[in-house]
Amino acid sequence: MDRTLAADLARLPDLLEATRRAAADALATLDARPVVPPAGKRPPGPNPDPAPEPLPEHGTGTAAALTAFRARWEPRLSASAGPRYLGFVTGGATPAALAGDWLTAAHDQSSNSALDGAGQDLERETVGWLRELFHLSAAHTGTFVSGATMSNTTGLAIAREWLGERLGVSPADDGAAALGPVRVLSGAPHSSIAKALSVLGLGRSSLVRVPTLPGREAVDPAALDRALADTPGPAVVVANAGTVNTVDFDDLPAITALRERHDFWLHTDAAFGAFAALSPDHAHLAAGLDASDSLCVDLHKWLNVPYDSAVQFTRRQDLQARVFQNSAAYLGPLGDHPDLVHLTPENSHRLRALAAWFTLRAYGREGHREIVERDIACARALGTALDEDPAFTLLAPVRLNVVCFTLADTPTAARLTALREAAAAEVFVTPTVYGGTPALRAAFSNWRTTQADVRRAAEALGAAAREIA
Repeated sequence: MDRTLAADLARLPDLLEATRRAAADALATLDARPVVPPAGKRPPGPNPDPAPEPLPEHGTGTAAALTAFRARWEPRLSASAGPRYLGFVTGGATPAALAGDWLTAAHDQSSNSALDGAGQDLERETVGWLRELFHLSAAHTGTFVSGATMSNTTGLAIAREWLGERLGVSPADDGAAALGPVRVLSGAPHSSIAKALSVLGLGRSSLVRVPTLPGREAVDPAALDRALADTPGPAVVVANAGTVNTVDFDDLPAITALRERHDFWLHTDAAFGAFAALSPDHAHLAAGLDASDSLCVDLHKWLNVPYDSAVQFTRRQDLQARVFQNSAAYLGPLGDHPDLVHLTPENSHRLRALAAWFTLRAYGREGHREIVERDIACARALGTALDEDPAFTLLAPVRLNVVCFTLADTPTAARLTALREAAAAEVFVTPTVYGGTPALRAAFSNWRTTQADVRRAAEALGAAAREIA
């Protein structure tokens, strides 16, 4: 064994303790650290990335690597685990989720095959808990994937095979071209939908945007009805349970009712909107999720587990296995209850479910309901504060956990960039365009966020608006 590696093995408990202290220090200072480090922490010049160091020929061990990381890289990292990182609908990691993630690395399971230990059983139990959390029936089976993009891609891959089933072909065997022209209908699809269609060989041009309700991002059911009537053969409908800009929800029961007249696969993108089901006051927004043929839920958003983690549900696991089956002697059997290796694009599949299992086991439905409802209240408080500040204009009502706003005076992309950068030490928000207007989004999904953080964020945004004026 390499001498340095052997030395690290001999003092592994001490090294893990040093790492624990470093992690604890980082988490303890989240509230005081800049949410996004100022430019002074980065190298000068047009490229903010530090110059790469050469690969060491002879290593110096874990302790030296930890010291180098804390000196060179840690100051450049954002406080994305903290309460005022309001971009990308990013959650943090609850204490239990963090513990589960550390143990995931420690046990280093290959959880895709029944030939290994109990990893698959743990994942299936966790999926069952998530199914209950979102009020889905037992008709839905689920698998863990890396994020919403992979969940949407997997769901649409199953939809592609369903189209083949309707047409008497198998795209998994014969290729996507065997389907002929395909139409995927949606009102305000997330960008990952077009990406998935590109990956699946259906093409971005197969995505047909259906008119939305006036002043909304929710699809107009009557317009969808007409579009389906104009679509020859079976189609795919992508519904939204929580759009990115304004957290608008399609009317899922109304869409489901269209099946009486039209033949289509219903894929629902509920990346973070599914969590509305946890709140009695907002559960109606997610009504009808169970009718989906496939469903995307992103867990490193509002479940507050570490990146990367999402779940993909479907009613047609048989089609899922037809797409992703992997025949090799060293893998587990396909069978009536396929091993996980036969259900996603990944052969290598870390035990992502353990972090989710830990946080669900530790805090239950009520604990996660409290996080959801507190974040909703925080979003509404920020919306109210910005609405009362003459420097800002709200572009949409705060329906759940996202505030979509812009500058009241000259809302150009350049001025909004200057605003974001001026406020970045206190609050991180992300740019968007809504209704043709350059805008900003503040998305609340972190378990740490409180009303005190809302006040700090509102004050920082107001001060930044005055500064750029």
